[in-house]
Amino acid sequence: MDNLLIGKRIGFIGGGNMAEALIKGLLANELPEALITVQEPLQPRKAYLEECYKIKVVERIKGAEVLVLAIKPQIAGKVLPELREIVTPNTLVISVMAGIVSAVIEEILGSESKVIRVMPNTPALVMAGASAISPGRNATSDDMQIAKAMFSSVGVTTVVDERLLDAVTGVSGSGPAYVLTFIEALADGGVKNGLPRDTAFKLAAQTVLGTAKLCIESDEHPAVLRDKVASPGGTTIAAIHALEEGKLRATIIDAVDAAVRRSKELGK
Repeated sequence: MDNLLIGKRIGFIGGGNMAEALIKGLLANELPEALITVQEPLQPRKAYLEECYKIKVVERIKGAEVLVLAIKPQIAGKVLPELREIVTPNTLVISVMAGIVSAVIEEILGSESKVIRVMPNTPALVMAGASAISPGRNATSDDMQIAKAMFSSVGVTTVVDERLLDAVTGVSGSGPAYVLTFIEALADGGVKNGLPRDTAFKLAAQTVLGTAKLCIESDEHPAVLRDKVASPGGTTIAAIHALEEGKLRATIIDAVDAAVRRSKELGK
């Protein structure tokens, strides 16, 4: 556990998947259950979190030193004004909402509020997330270290300018959905050619996992690694030709563009 996190009272507004992932990471890094509180209105979710993680789930949070906004951006306008009474200049507010800029959060919670925005992704649920972190105007270096420690507990982190968070949303925030669609299609191709479905899914998912690991650990450009697989006149280069004819590369870029546009719309 990072020294800056030791003894901190951490509250979550919203108890969805991302909040759960962070709770798992914090508990795995030995933050006591008694220091974690979740504000969650849905009774089934409340019962689930209390039973699985032995944490407090309440209707209204009080006294959190670190407050994580883990709600949908569509309800920010309703929820944020209700938090004014519990946010002080000493409260660190960490938002994982897509599109809602820190200046808007500061305006609603108070001009002196300390805000950090983070764009994580769902592989945080299996401690393999990718999170980009951006400080608001009042956040200190210690605040940033706290945010890094929290999100490093569920994967890797990087610091970016806030103006780039919409692009981060399009790449890594929404990216798992693109990859899952690819895994499903890859497996379907195997099924079409006779593989049992469970075998096809197992092979497809492991291929994506292993290739990502190879890409990260080899530190080589993806094109270089691809060329090592695509031998002259072989099966792989024939398959790559089919991907290029289907405009896979352009379609993925278009998907990122669409996610970025939607992120910007959510912030308006």
